[in-house]
Amino acid sequence: MGCVAAEEEAAELWAAAHGDLGTLDRFVARRVAGEPLAWITGQTTFCGEVIVVHPGVYVPRWQSEPLAREARRRLAPGGVAVDLCTGAGPIPVALGCRRGFARVIGTDLDPAALACAAANGVEAIRSDLAMALLPALAGGVDLVTGIVPYVPSEELARLPRDVLTHEPLGALDGGSGGTVLLERAVAEAAVLLRPGGSLLLELGGDQADALAPALAGHGFGAIVVARDEDGDVRSLWCRRA
Repeated sequence: MGCVAAEEEAAELWAAAHGDLGTLDRFVARRVAGEPLAWITGQTTFCGEVIVVHPGVYVPRWQSEPLAREARRRLAPGGVAVDLCTGAGPIPVALGCRRGFARVIGTDLDPAALACAAANGVEAIRSDLAMALLPALAGGVDLVTGIVPYVPSEELARLPRDVLTHEPLGALDGGSGGTVLLERAVAEAAVLLRPGGSLLLELGGDQADALAPALAGHGFGAIVVARDEDGDVRSLWCRRA
């Protein structure tokens, strides 16, 4: 599998270099230094959609695709959705924002991320989670998604060297236990969502258990903890009562 991945990366770098050997050499050097492939080629694929990725912006992961697909299943045509910490905007794109399937608002604090999301056709608003959307959208949203930072601060040093060297730590650091922003997302989503609306959050480890009191306290039920094929927790899906 490693050889196949290397061959695929080489093909992407060659295509991005447009046949120029000097450019290809520079691209290879950047990749060898650990820079994300998407920063070099300027794009990646997420849920079958091409996503523009600017240097310095968190690169969408394939592990987030099941959350996006479930969100699309729950969002009706013409609905309203909010994607917290949208980054490059892969979730709104997967939800059909480019095709007018629904209104999907992406929020982020990082100007580079907002510019990248806008380049992907996302309605991107500078906001600390949902704060800039309140009270205007209170009770009027059908779906809230979030790939908010959830890596525990105390575990950041264990991340792969390339991630620590190149990717924005602000998109990863979830504070003590990794649940600081997750708990805020639960509280703010409860204000945004209409009764019966859905909240889908990416998380890991035992964070679903840690969020249980906050979810119950804010009126969320029908909780599903989604795991990958290895049995690892990847996300949490629930509905507002």
